[in-house]
Amino acid sequence: MKIENINTLGELKKSGYQSKTIKDELRNNLREKIKMGIPTFEGVHGFENTVIPELERAILSRHNINLLGLRGQAKTRLARKMVELLDEYIPFVSGSEINDDPLNPISRFAKDLIAEKGDKTPISWLHRNERFFEKLATPDVTVADLIGDVDPIKAANLKLSYADDRVIHFGMIPRANRCIFVINELPDLQARIQVALFNILQEGDIQIRGFKVRMPLDMQFVFTANPEDYTNRGSIVTPLKDRIGSQILTHYPENLKIARKITEQEAKLDTAQNDTVYVPSLAKDLLEQISFEARESEFIDHKSGVSARMSITAYQNLLSTAERRALKAGVDKTALRLSDFMGIIPSITGKVELVYEGEQEGAAAVAERLIASAVRTIFPAYFPKIEKLEKPNDKTPYSDLIEWFFAESGFELLDDCSDAEYQTILGAIVPLEILLKEYQADLAKEDKFFMKEFILWGLVEYRKLSKDRVAEGYQFKDIYGSYISKL
Repeated sequence: MKIENINTLGELKKSGYQSKTIKDELRNNLREKIKMGIPTFEGVHGFENTVIPELERAILSRHNINLLGLRGQAKTRLARKMVELLDEYIPFVSGSEINDDPLNPISRFAKDLIAEKGDKTPISWLHRNERFFEKLATPDVTVADLIGDVDPIKAANLKLSYADDRVIHFGMIPRANRCIFVINELPDLQARIQVALFNILQEGDIQIRGFKVRMPLDMQFVFTANPEDYTNRGSIVTPLKDRIGSQILTHYPENLKIARKITEQEAKLDTAQNDTVYVPSLAKDLLEQISFEARESEFIDHKSGVSARMSITAYQNLLSTAERRALKAGVDKTALRLSDFMGIIPSITGKVELVYEGEQEGAAAVAERLIASAVRTIFPAYFPKIEKLEKPNDKTPYSDLIEWFFAESGFELLDDCSDAEYQTILGAIVPLEILLKEYQADLAKEDKFFMKEFILWGLVEYRKLSKDRVAEGYQFKDIYGSYISKL
């Protein structure tokens, strides 16, 4: 019988429907997916061999779960994806505040209604997308918010005394009965509020203003926490930790390929941006490398972490920088330039927590250093490594290029110069073309000029050329020539 034809308790019984707890739902549906080889938690990348197997084991064990990790590690995303493991629809007693199972009611309302109407008790159906509740833990959260309180208005309307359990107003947790309930940033919840969760997790009892209401709530709890919070703002009280079945550690992407996949999936780009701006593959790698550099930087607080959101917002800013340049020039298409990376500085400064040394340097200066470090790290993957110590008369792959700068006294590359000017300036440097032909012979034509600019930035980072910021762009010079000009 189709669910749209099942509207009463009697029809539900005839259909042969069997009640299941939410943890059994999750477990049974996960078992089927694993048996059939269907991927779980699709769209969450980089956790396939680490976090997801642990999460699957926790679900199979019917555990409540704590996801522990730094910010921007997809903790809430994982919790939301658990909804896909629920049955598509479940029945509940129509009008019930707490989604009472018609075959196993727990509220006074549902029990009284079934006692009165029997098999004619009306039922409704709840879709799995409506079975996810989320609460951000903040210091102002109260027991009444989560568990419930006596409602004086309900008492007055029903003409009941405060001693009657029908005057109780249920909080978020009872209303999430038979649902996934997520409490984000659990350590931020005051200790006395955490204590109120003990019995709900273990025994199913809730107590409201002296009412001890035996309600075996059927719930899947998922908590998220940031290790930084344990010292800065609070902690998870030990008895509560003891009642959480599995604690799973999340992590940041382990390589550029995974990081790129996440950024490309999450960056919400306008179609016009994609059509206007061509982005070389190298630019995407550079962007992700900036986050990797930030996580190792001595100027950034490692305990706070560097969220994956930094790469996402930086990618959006990067394309917007190139798009703005194209709009000012009145052209429909442009290619990304390395100098466009200066446009992502606001995305970096807003996403990192600096240590004392970083504060002394300044957020913008630290951001520029991260971009420079990313160039330096990736450079040897494309061109011969530049050794720290070289013999004075030894010829290197870069000797002709460096000599060109010494002879020509360098050039300026303005931020808003047209694509034609940009290509003319870089195209005039013959040694750059030779380097590309020798070491990047298979390079796509549209990536050519970005790669040329990348060579110049790389040589700057290895102290073979100098790069100075001028009013509207950059000036590249021979490093010794720049010293002489300053004298």
